[in-house]
Amino acid sequence: MAEIIQRDGSWAFDGSTVRITPGPHRSVALFRQTYGEVAVPLEAVSGVVYEPERKRGRLRLRLREGSDPLLQATGGRLPDEADPYRLTVDLDRSGVAEYVAEEIRQALLLEQIPKEPATVYLLPGPPVPVSVRSSDGTVSFDGTQVRIDWNDTSDRVKRATGPRIIAVGDLAQVEWLPNSGYEDGFLRFVTHETVFSKLPPEKDPYALDLWGSARRDLLTALVATAVTARLPHPSTRADGRRADRPRPLDAAGPPPPRHPVPAPAPAPAPAPAPAPAPDHHDVLLRRLRELGELHREGVLTDEEFAATKAAVLRDF
Repeated sequence: MAEIIQRDGSWAFDGSTVRITPGPHRSVALFRQTYGEVAVPLEAVSGVVYEPERKRGRLRLRLREGSDPLLQATGGRLPDEADPYRLTVDLDRSGVAEYVAEEIRQALLLEQIPKEPATVYLLPGPPVPVSVRSSDGTVSFDGTQVRIDWNDTSDRVKRATGPRIIAVGDLAQVEWLPNSGYEDGFLRFVTHETVFSKLPPEKDPYALDLWGSARRDLLTALVATAVTARLPHPSTRADGRRADRPRPLDAAGPPPPRHPVPAPAPAPAPAPAPAPAPDHHDVLLRRLRELGELHREGVLTDEEFAATKAAVLRDF
C-alpha cells in the first residue's frame, strides 16, 4: 500500500485502485468536500506526475479520455482547487509523493494499461438523487429525470414557463460552464428538440444562469456529472455505432440487410389523445397569456417567444 496524507486530502494506492479522499480542513474546496471520496480504477489512469515547487508540490493524476463522467461534463474547466485529481503536498513529504507516483507508474507498466480513450465510463460519477440550489434555481436529478425549480430572481420568461422537467431519454447532452466571479456561467440541458436553440442562458427555460456565489454555483457540476454518466458514452453515436468507426465515404445510403427483412405490419391507428384536465388547461392558458404579454411589451423577441411557447406546449 502506497499512501500519502496531507491537509488537502489523502491518496492511497493498493495496486489496483487509487483512493482519493478530500481533507476535512476548511481550506479544502466545497466542491471536493461535497463530491467526496473517489475510487479510481487503475485502468482509468493514463499517468501521474509530481510537480515540486518552491513552497509546496502537487500530485496530479491524469485519467484516460472518456473514462470519467466528471471530466467529460466539466471539460477541464474545474478550478485547480476543486479538482479531485490534484493534491497539494508539503515539501517535507515530497519523497512520499514521489514514491506514490512511482508505484502508480510501475503498476501501469506491469498491467499494460492502454493510453487510448476509453469506450465506456470507468468511474460512476456522484450518486443520485442529487440536488443543488444555485443563483438561478434549484436543479435536481433522481437518475431518470431532471427537474428545475426557478427562484424569484429568475427571469420572468423562465418563471412564466413553470418548473422544467426533462427525462433522460429526451437529452442529447449537458453543457456546463462555471461562474468565474467575473463572467456568468451556465448549466444547460440540451434536448433533441432544442439542440439548435440559441436562447441566452438567462432566458433559456432549459438552462440555469450561474451568476451568484461561484463557490456554491460550482456544485451544479455534480448534477451535470450525474446526468452525463447516464447518457450514451461519447464514443458511440445515437444509432449505437462506434463514433471512431465511420462507414466508408463511398457507401451511399443505408447498408444492405444480410437477410431479407419482411415488410413491417401497418401500425394501428393511434388512439385519440385525452383532453387535458381542466386545471391543466387553465394553467396552460395562463402561461400562454403571460408569454403573450411579455412579447407585446417587447421583453421577448419573436424568436424567444416562439421557442418559449413551444417549450410550454410540449410540457402539456
